[in-house]
Amino acid sequence: MRHRKKTRKLGVNSAHRRALLKNLFTSLLAHGKIKTTEVRGKELVSFGNSLIEKAKKGDLASRRKVSSHITNKEVSINFFKDTLPKVASRRGGHLRLLRIGTRKGDNASMVLVELIKEESGQTSRETKHEGRKKKE
Repeated sequence: MRHRKKTRKLGVNSAHRRALLKNLFTSLLAHGKIKTTEVRGKELVSFGNSLIEKAKKGDLASRRKVSSHITNKEVSINFFKDTLPKVASRRGGHLRLLRIGTRKGDNASMVLVELIKEESGQTSRETKHEGRKKKE
C-alpha cells in the first residue's frame, strides 16, 4: 500500500502549497493587490502577515528568511527598501481580504487580497470624513 502525502486546506501536497504561497506573496508585493480564490486568499493572508512581522525585526537573519520566500530579487529589494518602512508602523493586519463575488466559469468565490500601506492611526474612513470636513 502506497502512502499519500498529507494535504492541507489547498488540496495539494506541502511542497506544492509552499511554492504556491511563495508565488502568490511575490505577486502581491509586486502589484500591491491580487485576485484569487477565497481559500488561497485566506492562506495567503496568514502566510503574508507572518512574513511581514518577521521582516519588521530588521536583523540579517529575518531579512534572509523573508527573502527566501520571495521568488523575484527585484521585488525583494523593493519590499525591504520601499514597502516595509510604510507598513512598519502597523501592529498587525498588513493584508486585507475583500470578497468580490464568484468566478464565472466554476462559481468559485473570489477575493481581492491587498497590502495595506496607510498609517495605522488613520483608516480610509477617517480620511473620507476629513475630506468632507475640509469642504464644509
